Amino acid sequence: MVNLRQPNANEATKTFNRSKSVVPMSGICTRCVDGCRGNCEIFKSSFRGREVLYPGPFGEVTAGADKNYPIDYSHINIQGYAVGAEGMPEDMEPSPETARFPNVSTETEYGWDKKVKMRVPIFTGALGSTDIARKNWEHFAIGAAIAGVTIVCGENVCGIDPGLKRGSDGLVTESPEMDRRIELYKKFYDGYGEMLVQMNVEDTKLGVAEYLSSKHEMDTIELKWGQGAKCIGGEIKVSDLDRAIELKKRGYIVTPDPELAAVQEAFKMGAIREFERHSRLGFVTEEGFHEECDRLRDLGFKRITLKTGAYSMAETAMAIKYSSDAKIDLLTYDGAPGGTGMSPWPMMEEWGTPTFYLQSLVYEFAEKLKSKGKRVPDLAMAGGFSSEDGIYKVLAMGSPYFKAVCMGRGLMIPGMVGKNIGKWLEEGNLPKTVSEFGHRPEEIFVHYEELEERYGNDIKDIPLGAIGIHSYAEKTRVGLQQLMAGSRRFSLPTLQRKDLMALTEEAAKVSGISYVMDAYRDVAEEILDG
Repeated sequence: MVNLRQPNANEATKTFNRSKSVVPMSGICTRCVDGCRGNCEIFKSSFRGREVLYPGPFGEVTAGADKNYPIDYSHINIQGYAVGAEGMPEDMEPSPETARFPNVSTETEYGWDKKVKMRVPIFTGALGSTDIARKNWEHFAIGAAIAGVTIVCGENVCGIDPGLKRGSDGLVTESPEMDRRIELYKKFYDGYGEMLVQMNVEDTKLGVAEYLSSKHEMDTIELKWGQGAKCIGGEIKVSDLDRAIELKKRGYIVTPDPELAAVQEAFKMGAIREFERHSRLGFVTEEGFHEECDRLRDLGFKRITLKTGAYSMAETAMAIKYSSDAKIDLLTYDGAPGGTGMSPWPMMEEWGTPTFYLQSLVYEFAEKLKSKGKRVPDLAMAGGFSSEDGIYKVLAMGSPYFKAVCMGRGLMIPGMVGKNIGKWLEEGNLPKTVSEFGHRPEEIFVHYEELEERYGNDIKDIPLGAIGIHSYAEKTRVGLQQLMAGSRRFSLPTLQRKDLMALTEEAAKVSGISYVMDAYRDVAEEILDG
């Protein structure tokens, strides 16, 4: 097997090898020349140090790790059938006239008692304190609302809010940025999906849950153990010394220490141009988890969800067991490799359990819990998905426990594309990739007229980035309908593990999905012997 990743140079860190010949394990050019002008990671690290740990430029990019794992969802194919139609509406008799792909329902729901419905089985990952999330929130939030899917507002939003006000007890009394985010989502919310806010260690200390409950009466809040991009606390960068000092005073880890005289002098000289703000590591205990869930319910939250990362098998089991006992409404597992606005690049590439393996473990553990008579909470999978075939495979492979797929960059990109189309229109500078479809939003966006009919004059308040997300969600919905119709599954609950086949014996061993040369063999033999 070839190397799964070449270190020491990647476009994400704006580095590259001078030579085409590179040592596979180290990533160093086979002939490293004294006098080389760069620009591998070792070269750049020699004068920029810790900065080279992170993708960049920060606040302008999202980055996704590119390690090529031995098994992923491409090692699974979808079964097609020539007979049958499961999950048709009760008033429809299956026939060639009714079993049409537009009649496939892609609606899903999650929740322990009080369910949340979504039009498509996708939702956003944690769009928290990064500049990408802040600058594009209007597009993301309204886009999720009109598409009818859930949006997760990530951790640390209150904690980094420049307008944050705290009481004498140190708890949040006012957070204009959080208020803005909630109000933008509510403006176009129509009953499908929801907005929920994540909490980490710092959010808990700041009293974010109390603020959300008392001021906004939000129904759902999400606890966070981690994500697939990193096993440490979340990071952002700040380029202002006073802001770095303020964030340290709010209780965050800020590096390099902005209060040190030498650091301040280096900043004035221009050697240090930015500071990193890090969150603390959480410490999970079963007792503490249940106590926090009880506390949040006492505050008035009707639903509690949990997001966890690509941790070891032990933490994977802890998450599903504790969530079952605590009646968690949705448990999202986020596998490696990570995609994020800012996480250490080596960690994104080399840390954690890959998504395919992680989901296979979670399914195994869900089955074990069920065999013990315990209810399995509704599950979702995150970790590198971008298209309807991946969604189908996750829901079928995890049937009946998995209800949705969580997307990070896959749902962010359409918002940024739509936003930029608006900017290019104003500048009269549309790229050919867009201008071939027209020079007005009504011509460029295929769903514009549909949305105008739906919202009337309010269409003027829907930013083009939101229309981009709606367009992407519609493409995903129709593509999923087509795949499901080919498998004769007309509603998501009818998807089954037998609707998939493993293309390699190793993928079959890891996932428990039948190998392609064994799948349905017993049925085939029965037909041949009949």
